[in-house]
Amino acid sequence: MKILHIAAECYPAAKAGGLGDVVGALPKYLNQKGVQTAVIIPKYKTKWLLGQRFKKEIDGTVRIGSYQAPYSVYLCENVSLGFPLYVVDAPQFFDRPGIYTDANGQGYEDEVERNLVFQQAVLHWILGMKERPHLLHCHDHHTALVPFIVKHCPEYNALKNIPTVFTIHNGQYQGAFSWQKAQSLPFFEAKAASLLEWNNVINPMACALKCCWYFTTVSPGYLSELRQYSGGLEWLMNNERAKSIGILNGIDTQVWNPFTDPMIEYRLTNDVNVYKRENKRAVCRRFRIREDLPLFTFIGRLVGEKGADLLPPLIGSFLYEGAQACFVVLGTGDPSISDALKKMQSHFFGYFDTSLEYNETLAHQLYAGADFLLMPSRVEPCGLNQMYAQRYGTVPVVRSVGGLRDTVTDVASPSGSGIRFDRFTVEDAKLALYRSVKLYHDSLSLKSLREKIIGMDHSWEKSVHQYIQIYDALT
Repeated sequence: MKILHIAAECYPAAKAGGLGDVVGALPKYLNQKGVQTAVIIPKYKTKWLLGQRFKKEIDGTVRIGSYQAPYSVYLCENVSLGFPLYVVDAPQFFDRPGIYTDANGQGYEDEVERNLVFQQAVLHWILGMKERPHLLHCHDHHTALVPFIVKHCPEYNALKNIPTVFTIHNGQYQGAFSWQKAQSLPFFEAKAASLLEWNNVINPMACALKCCWYFTTVSPGYLSELRQYSGGLEWLMNNERAKSIGILNGIDTQVWNPFTDPMIEYRLTNDVNVYKRENKRAVCRRFRIREDLPLFTFIGRLVGEKGADLLPPLIGSFLYEGAQACFVVLGTGDPSISDALKKMQSHFFGYFDTSLEYNETLAHQLYAGADFLLMPSRVEPCGLNQMYAQRYGTVPVVRSVGGLRDTVTDVASPSGSGIRFDRFTVEDAKLALYRSVKLYHDSLSLKSLREKIIGMDHSWEKSVHQYIQIYDALT
């Protein structure tokens, strides 16, 4: 193992969003390029993990305050992932079906302790290795204290010369917690306390920016935005800019392939219109919507960050004006948004339907069957959904923010690959919907656009090369 990715998610073992997709794909493509790469995540009680066989690597304990937390590290024996997957089993902390929340959507009260047990267990395991990784690649705030711990905690001092790379997938979630929980950290050098602090609290993401050898964001546009607004880290983002780069995420084109995808009703052969028509029929059989109208879908977390709170007023206003279109929403999240969407099902029977769940198979079918994917995001570090949509011939309708701006060009230009709007308002988004409906009824232009976006290259090839350059420079 040369590179070890440390993360809270990894598809297909545990996924809540784009972080899981990236950690489940990037290591596979690194291995294909000859860079020996492995992943380690917590051993949650997810359906996928419960169905696997494991080989034990080590048992141990780590200190959390006055408590010695037992843990074990296992290697998953599934060899089809494209990389070795290790898991940290700490039953008291991770023996739960939810990654971040319980069955009611409430966050776990012991999140800080869970993250600290995981990070320390990983480093404790590495200490005992005969051949240690050449580099540790940490993802988001759940693993953001690793660069600090290896540098400034005496127990892990033997790891201080291993380079650390930190990737920000979502800068809004920084993992900050009170100094009252400092006793849960491993013992650290007193002079290093200032590295933990930001705005009078312990801020793991800020600490990672100070301590890591290099950090990345998941798109160039998002890095630029974080330098302007990053929830109080703007100065730090700019001060550490010399060791930063924005690298656009790719998608796993083996998993997301309309020519071979086993999750969709009708696979793409030669005629894109037939492929879209048959998959749309499959969607209409699943949902109570009309087949003869343009179909928009929203797939993802129903949270403000994704602009999901805009959906009820946007779709309601659009349909009340007499616009002829259908909408399907797939996702889970904010109960108030979910309730508003449920009420719309009866108000707009035949034009609107929803499935309030996480369903990977249904998501694939919607990408294949919808005409348009709606992404009105407030914040979008990279966004993978718009790339999945393009890969499946579904035109993305997106707000010009972060990675959406990097990956979708408006059809008003010759290189157009989707429809964009700028302001986070019902009026701007509704205008984009009207433009989409007009495009739908221009069958020749729509067919041409579908064929073009299916052929776009969103693979990991270019991105992997950029990561390898960073790894080579640091090691």
